[in-house]
Amino acid sequence: MSAIAGIVHTDGQQALWEDSWRLYASLGHVPADTTGVWKGNEAFLSCHAQWITPESVNEQLPLYDEVSGLTITADAILDNREQLADQLSISRAELAGLSDSELILRAYQRWDEHMAEKLLGDFAFAIWDDRKRRLFAARDITGMRSFYFRHDGERFAFCTLMNPLLQLEGVHKELDEIWLSEFLAIPDMHDSADIHSTVYRGVSQLPPAHTLSFRDGRLEQKQYHRWDEVEPLRLKSDGEYVEAFREVFGQAVGSRLRTHRQVAAALSGGLDSGAVVGYASGTLRSQGKTLNAYSYVPVSDFTDYTSKTLLADERPFIQSTVNHVGNIKENYLDFEGRSPLSEVDTWLDIMEMPYKYFENSFWIRGFYEKASQQDAGILLTGARGNFTVSWGPALDYYASLLKSGRWFRWLREMQQYSERTGMKFSRIAKITGRKAYPELFKSMAKGAAQAASVQLIHPEFARRTGVLERLKSIIVLQGGAQADALKVRAEKFNNLAIANKNGAVATKCSLRYRAWERDPTSDARVIRFCLSVPIEQYVNQGTDRALIRRATSPELPDKVRLNQRVRGVQPADWLHRMIPNWGDFTAELRALCSDSRVAGILNTERIKSALANFPNPRPELASHPDLRLMMHSLIVYRFIRKF
Repeated sequence: MSAIAGIVHTDGQQALWEDSWRLYASLGHVPADTTGVWKGNEAFLSCHAQWITPESVNEQLPLYDEVSGLTITADAILDNREQLADQLSISRAELAGLSDSELILRAYQRWDEHMAEKLLGDFAFAIWDDRKRRLFAARDITGMRSFYFRHDGERFAFCTLMNPLLQLEGVHKELDEIWLSEFLAIPDMHDSADIHSTVYRGVSQLPPAHTLSFRDGRLEQKQYHRWDEVEPLRLKSDGEYVEAFREVFGQAVGSRLRTHRQVAAALSGGLDSGAVVGYASGTLRSQGKTLNAYSYVPVSDFTDYTSKTLLADERPFIQSTVNHVGNIKENYLDFEGRSPLSEVDTWLDIMEMPYKYFENSFWIRGFYEKASQQDAGILLTGARGNFTVSWGPALDYYASLLKSGRWFRWLREMQQYSERTGMKFSRIAKITGRKAYPELFKSMAKGAAQAASVQLIHPEFARRTGVLERLKSIIVLQGGAQADALKVRAEKFNNLAIANKNGAVATKCSLRYRAWERDPTSDARVIRFCLSVPIEQYVNQGTDRALIRRATSPELPDKVRLNQRVRGVQPADWLHRMIPNWGDFTAELRALCSDSRVAGILNTERIKSALANFPNPRPELASHPDLRLMMHSLIVYRFIRKF
């Protein structure tokens, strides 16, 4: 895990040296086990390295190979080392002494610019090829490591973080209004539809699954991977699908345990994180390690207002998993005294840009802090499992049965689903009917109107940037009763804007706290497998998420594995935590509404209306869209005040 930076400069040695020093010095706040620099006639590379894997200990980056004239700096953990070794004719004995950056360099020597598609894992790297006078860089398929750059004529600079690129000679920090307009207008969690832009004008990012080549002042980017065409997997029995799942998921989990330090995991009461710790615990036991599990719980004075189908406190299910799996040291963390409001400045500092996931901000950062305190080099999550290992949208599947005329199976499945979940049959039938025939219902139009009514962007700013027209297909409520789960799932994997957001959080938190987030549910092999499996394996006999429920019978207790009646909700107490500081919060929002720095950018009239609706907030109103609008307003306001 590293903060990497570099520059290619053809305006002379003095200019190269001055910019190189600025880049290197601006990363001085990053905790590192070692730092290194390399400087040639036209290029400079640096690395602030954090040793995570056994092979990275005492590794010197940047790495210069005199024979080939290649120099690499890398922020990478590879998950297919043995496969690469076989392809590159490297013996197992030699592989044991090779770092991941050395493997990447050898892959470049063999496959040149096509080498990125051979790599599996989390990575961002840059290689200076002195003989070709070319800088080549790549980012991993799911974008778990960030890579930002500036291209100013003959000067090209890159870095893991954005702020160092703003310290270069002649650069002025400017807000990118197009990016900000998209951030304000998009109702979903991702930042911008433009996968290349950032909040700063002139600072771009290399998208996930892309390579970059800079030579003779010309910049070229190429996408090397998409999820458009995955060959369907046709096996003979349900048991064969289970065995295939166990093999690929076990491989994904096992490859993410490679560290000389401790291993931690985020653990809820659900299937995804439970499956991850279930598969990881046994391997760690054989290594003489105990898995540290971090679980968010509400503060002690919180009264659960959620419905009987939701769990604000998942401890009974978490404890069941811990007792069943074994070799787990649980840590129940309530982060008393913290709230989304107390976290804003720290998160803006970490992320270098506004963010939307404020409800979870205090416990996400808290998990990283705990990992750092316990010397965990790896923080396992199952964050993206909803669309891979635990996918299984029963109601959408039933809607497809209804629409295709398979009425007998539709009725039978819904009856079984009603029995397993406790949901009334009439309600299931109504929901599936609306999903199957949305044109017969008017709720979609109502939902779109609701989305428009909570717009945070000022109408004039929206008009001037053309954002509503530009993002017409995005600025509609995503989800709801009519959402097509199959289409939503495909969008999740090919939408690189979502991957950009996820990767930025993972990279920047890992650098701050020296703990690398590793998510087996986002492994490219797991994604490919899950996309290849027919939907009947995911929804079967009234059981949603059926494949993972069958495939984790040795690892998870039935209380968790077969639970279809309740689900966790995190964190239900976010508003409860903020109420003691409600006066300060609303006072800052009122100041926002009269501040010229955000006039014409934020919809201050809409913010005033939201303020009027909540003179005395109640915890049970935490899901109200006006409250989200108010928090997002404050986050953007504090960011803009930094300019």
